[in-house]
Amino acid sequence: MSDEDDAGQHDGPPDGGQGYGDRSEAQDRGSDRGSDRGGDRGGDRGGDRGGGRGGERGGDRGSDRGGDRGADRAGRGDRDGDRAGTPERPDGAAEQPREPSVFAAADRGLLGGEGDTGGADTARQAVRTWAGGGADRLTTIHGDGTVFEGNQIFALSGSDRTSHFVQGPVPPETLDHLGRVYCATAGYGRMRDRLTDHRVLVLCGEPGSGRKATALALLDELTRGKVFRLDPRHGVDEITEDVLQESGGHLLELLTDDVRTESEPRTLRPGPGEHSFFARRPVTRLSELHLDRFGDLLRGRDAYGVVLVENGELADRLLRGRYGMYCAPPPADEVLRRHLWHQLRSESDEAVGDARARAGRRDVVDALGLEELRPREAARLADHLARHWRGEVGDEELLTECASFVRSQAREWFAGADRPGALPEALPALNAVAFRIAVAVFNGSAYSLAAEAAELLAWELAVTLDPEHPPGRRLFGTHAEHRPVQARAVLEDGELDLGPAKVPVRAVRFQGEALAAAVLGEIWHGYHNVRGPVARWLRSLCDDPRPEVWVRASVAAGVLCSWDWIHGFRELVVPLAATDEPVARMAAATALAESARDPRVRPAVAAVLKDWAGSGEDTLVRTALLAHGYVLAAGSVTGSLDALARVVRTREATDIDVLVPASFSVARLLASGEPAPVLRRLRRWLEDGRLNLANLVHLAVIRSLSTRTTHLWGLREVPELDGHAARPLLVALLATRPDLAPELAALLRDTLSTARSGEAALEAFGGLLRRAAKDPESLRHVCAFLPRLAVDRRDRDRLRGLLNELVRDRDRPLDRGAARRMWNAVTEGANR
Repeated sequence: MSDEDDAGQHDGPPDGGQGYGDRSEAQDRGSDRGSDRGGDRGGDRGGDRGGGRGGERGGDRGSDRGGDRGADRAGRGDRDGDRAGTPERPDGAAEQPREPSVFAAADRGLLGGEGDTGGADTARQAVRTWAGGGADRLTTIHGDGTVFEGNQIFALSGSDRTSHFVQGPVPPETLDHLGRVYCATAGYGRMRDRLTDHRVLVLCGEPGSGRKATALALLDELTRGKVFRLDPRHGVDEITEDVLQESGGHLLELLTDDVRTESEPRTLRPGPGEHSFFARRPVTRLSELHLDRFGDLLRGRDAYGVVLVENGELADRLLRGRYGMYCAPPPADEVLRRHLWHQLRSESDEAVGDARARAGRRDVVDALGLEELRPREAARLADHLARHWRGEVGDEELLTECASFVRSQAREWFAGADRPGALPEALPALNAVAFRIAVAVFNGSAYSLAAEAAELLAWELAVTLDPEHPPGRRLFGTHAEHRPVQARAVLEDGELDLGPAKVPVRAVRFQGEALAAAVLGEIWHGYHNVRGPVARWLRSLCDDPRPEVWVRASVAAGVLCSWDWIHGFRELVVPLAATDEPVARMAAATALAESARDPRVRPAVAAVLKDWAGSGEDTLVRTALLAHGYVLAAGSVTGSLDALARVVRTREATDIDVLVPASFSVARLLASGEPAPVLRRLRRWLEDGRLNLANLVHLAVIRSLSTRTTHLWGLREVPELDGHAARPLLVALLATRPDLAPELAALLRDTLSTARSGEAALEAFGGLLRRAAKDPESLRHVCAFLPRLAVDRRDRDRLRGLLNELVRDRDRPLDRGAARRMWNAVTEGANR
C-alpha cells in the first residue's frame, strides 16, 4: 500500500463506534509490528486490547506521565526477556538481543519521585542570593585591643563588673550637633508627653535605628542641655538616688536583651586536675516594677530618664506596658539630606542636590547592597558623599566605603555573640546568630524552613560551646513577627516552587541583597571555631528529602567551598558524596558545581570529578556523573558531555546505576540553554554503534518526554524556559527552539522504533500527549511536531495505535477533540 493510499484510508478518525478502534491497518499488521517492537506489543495491541486497555493498563495511564507504573514494571523484566525475534534498526543493521530492564524505570525520578529535585525557582533564588559573592573585609586592629571597621568600634578586651556606678555628662557640642541634624521620628510628640508624665520612657528599636538620637533629643529638650549617660553595666534596679542629677536627663542603654547576670564559679569536670571558670546566672528581669521605682527616684530629683532596649522578647513585653514605645527609624532620605546640608552648608547651593544625586547612582546603590539605610548609616553615607563632592575621595574609594556597610552590620551581629562563653546566658545571643545565618541560606524562602533550620543550628552552636549541657528549645520565645528584625529581615507573602505547582508561603528575606554573602562570609572567614557546627548543620540539611531544603543548603555549601576549598571540600562535600543516600549525593554534586563557578576553583573540582569517575566506587562515580549535568564543573556543555561519555563507555550497557544519573545529566544539559550541541552529540553517540552509548541516548530522550522542565533546573539562568517550567522538556524545547524539531524528531523516532526502549518511550510519549491535551499551547506544538514522527507506515501505525489506546482508556479517556487534532497531524506526515 502506498503512502497516498495510507493517507486516504486514515483521513480522519470518525466519532462513532469504529472511530479510534478501527482495525483496518493498526491490527492487521501484527506481524510487522511484532518485529518492529519486539513481538509482544503487537499481540497486546492486536487481540488482547479488543475491548480497550482500560481494565488492564488504565491505572498505568492514570497520571500525567502515564501513571504509577512501579507495580506493573516490577515483573516486566521476565516478559521482556521472553521477547521473540531480532529487533531491527531503521538503517537495517541488526542488533543482538539485550536484556531491556535498563528501561524498566526510564521515566522514574532520579531520587525516587518525579519532583524530588524540586522546582527551578528554588535553585534560581539560591543562586541569586550569592551572586554578589563575599567581599574581603577591611579591618584594622590596634594595640589596645580595639577594632575599627568603618565607623564601628569593637572592644575585644573584656570588661569587669565593678561595684561602683559610673555616669557622665553628654558633651554640649554633641547635643548642639544633634540639634542641627536630628530628624524627628514618627510619634516624637507622644514620646515627649509620655516622658513628661511618667518621667521614664523605654524606647525599643534596633541599633542604628535612631533611638539613641531620639532619646538625647528628648532629654535635651526637657532639661535644656543637662543630659547624662548612665553606666550600661548596671541594671535599672541598681540605680540609686545619689546617682541621679538634679533636673537632669539620664540615658541608660541596656546591654542585654532580657537578663542581667553576675559571675559565679562553675566546675567543668570534677576530679583530679579539675578547673573552674566563671559562668553567668540570671539574677534580675527588667519589669514595670523596676521602672516604677526608677520613675519615683527621678520625680524626687525633678529629673527624666530614657532606657534603650533592643528589639526582642523584652521589648515586646515592655511595649505592652506604660513605659514602652517603639522608635521607628526616620526616613533615611531625610536623614541623608540633613547631614549633607550640615556637611556642605558652606558650599554652593547645588552641592546638596548633586551629592544626593550621587547617592542614587546605580553603582552606589549596588555597592551598598541595602534596601533602606538606617539613620546611622545614612549619616555615614552623607560623610562619604560630601568628601566625594569636595574631591577628597574618588569613585573607587567611595564604592569601597559603601561596600563596607554590610560588612559592618555583619561584624556587629557576630562580634562576641557567645560571651560570656557559657549556657544559658549565651543562648539568646546564639539563637539570634543562628537565625541570621539561616536567613542567609534560606533568603526569600519560607519562614518556617528558615526558623526550623535556625533551631537546628542553634543546637549545634550550643553543644559546641558547652558539650556537657545540650540545650532545649523555648516554646514561646520571640514572636515570629518580631524575630526577623533581629536579622534585618522582613516577612512577606511569597510562593514556593514545588515543580508541578507553586504554593503560597510566608517568606522571610533580608532587606538587602548583599547581607546574605556578608553574613556567611563573616562567620566563615572570621570565626574558625564556628565552621565545625555550621558544616555539620549544612550536611544535615543536605540530607533532607525536601528539595526546598537541600537545594538551598547545597548551593550555600558550594559557596563556602569556593571561599576555602581545602576546608570546605573535606568537611562539606566528601561526607555527602560517599553516602548511599541519593539526595545527599545530589547535594554533593550541586555543591561541587556551584563551587566551580569560581574559575580559580574549577580546576580543583575538575580534578576531583576525574578521580571519582575512575575510582570504581559507585557512590563517587554517580556523584561525578550528576555534577557534570550542571556545565560549570567542565566549563562547557561539550566538556560535560565528554566527561559523561568517558564513564558510560567503560560500563555495561545495562548498568542502570551509571546510566540513570548519566541520562539525567544529559537531560539537564538539554535544559541548560544550549540544546543544539547536546542533540548533535546524541546523534553521534547513536551512530557510534556502541550499545551503552545508545542506551544513554534513549534514556535521555525518554526523560525529556516525561520530566517537567522545572525539575531539570541548573545553576545557570535560562529565562526562555521559564514560561514552560511545568511542561515536559521536549515541549519546552519545541516552543523555544523550533529549529531543533527535526533533530528532536529523529532521536525520538529512533527511541520509539528500537525494541529495547520502544515500550518505555511509547508510554512516556503517551503521558506527554495526555498533558498536551489539557494545555492548548502545548497541543499546538505537539500537533506541529507529530508529522515529523509519522514518516513511514510503521511510525503512523505506532502513533495511531497509541491514540486509540488513550481514547479507549476506560478510566481516563483522552479528550476526543485533542485526539482528533493529533490524529490529523499524524496523517499529515503521510503527505510529506
